[in-house]
Amino acid sequence: MKTSNRIAIGLFGLCALAPRFSLAQEEADTAAAQQQAPPLMSSRQIEKVGGGFKKTTVVAGLENPWGLAFLPNGDMLITERPGRLRLVKGGQLSETPVEGVPKVFASSQGGLMDIALHPKFEQNQYVYLTYSVGEMNANHSVLARGKYADGRLNDVKVIFEARPDKPGNQHFGACIEWLPDGTMLLSIGDGGNPPLMVEGILARENGQRLDRHLGKILRLNDDGSVPKDNPFVGKGNAKPEVYTYGNRNIQGLARDRESGRVWATEHGPFGGDELNLVAKGSNYGWPVISYGLDYQTKEPVAKLKSGADKGMVDPKVVWAPSKAPSGLLVYSGQKFPQWRGSILSGGLVTLDIRRITLDGTRAMSEESLPIGRRVRDIVQGPDDLVYVLTDHKDGELFRLEPEN
Repeated sequence: MKTSNRIAIGLFGLCALAPRFSLAQEEADTAAAQQQAPPLMSSRQIEKVGGGFKKTTVVAGLENPWGLAFLPNGDMLITERPGRLRLVKGGQLSETPVEGVPKVFASSQGGLMDIALHPKFEQNQYVYLTYSVGEMNANHSVLARGKYADGRLNDVKVIFEARPDKPGNQHFGACIEWLPDGTMLLSIGDGGNPPLMVEGILARENGQRLDRHLGKILRLNDDGSVPKDNPFVGKGNAKPEVYTYGNRNIQGLARDRESGRVWATEHGPFGGDELNLVAKGSNYGWPVISYGLDYQTKEPVAKLKSGADKGMVDPKVVWAPSKAPSGLLVYSGQKFPQWRGSILSGGLVTLDIRRITLDGTRAMSEESLPIGRRVRDIVQGPDDLVYVLTDHKDGELFRLEPEN
């Protein structure tokens, strides 16, 4: 999902030096996303198993951990979905949760989810959290910002709320990824599976509704306001925060530090999980385009598996049956030279990390890195090692190190 650069990027000054996206870069990203090469077809089970690493437990005793952020001094903040924020200080899990965390709607997939530090955290101490609020019949995802100091969050304020409300406890999305210009991307799920309805339509139909935040990637300024150059600003009744649409439930969002490209993994329905290359203003097709089946009928959700001839963007990888993709990382470190430039995608069902090799923007191959637990988040640490959260009531934080 992120690297230590993403969440403490101010330490290296990258955000302050990076220009805003150029039109040429946006056009290049869109062209790359729409390349006609067929997706790499994969599955829940694959034969190729990767090695060369060992797994070390950093801390145990976490309850359904969801997101991880490194502080500039090497300590860590970890969200637990039931609504707690935990501090790992000097390699030890503090017994007392961080104070000042708002009340969340914690049910099934909902609760306290992602965490990210402001790119200039050392100057402003801002920490960003995503979580669900409301009740079973009416709830939504929010983005909040507060200041962290001495084991406490202060002045926490909600700076964005996804609308409309939805019922149930599914498909919140809620991943954060910073861009070089100081704006952020925020994923919002479509609201849930049939028969769930949102204001008169099936929740899945939200993906194609530009007047709703659900089923989208949004782009926001660091105070939650709308960037003036967002693709749908001033276009009819479209929500101005929308950056991409036609998404189902993105729980993996990562930017490649070298190419600048942004990648996303989203849960398909019964099959049809996807890896996508994110491009401004693009339509990823859900639910018009899908490789998955309806959970109830086991019939295909969509008649089409490609939307390229309709101006929609096809995935780069499809997993059918589903692997339940979670945390996402484009590895850029030195400790695992064989992984450099690869996409690492967590699997909640497959209990592994999938390493996907690329040729430019085309996925070429995939191998399984066995973890043996439900992988929730993947982070590249400041030491260039890979840190992995596992989504269990007795969850852990693992560190992946070179075997030799």
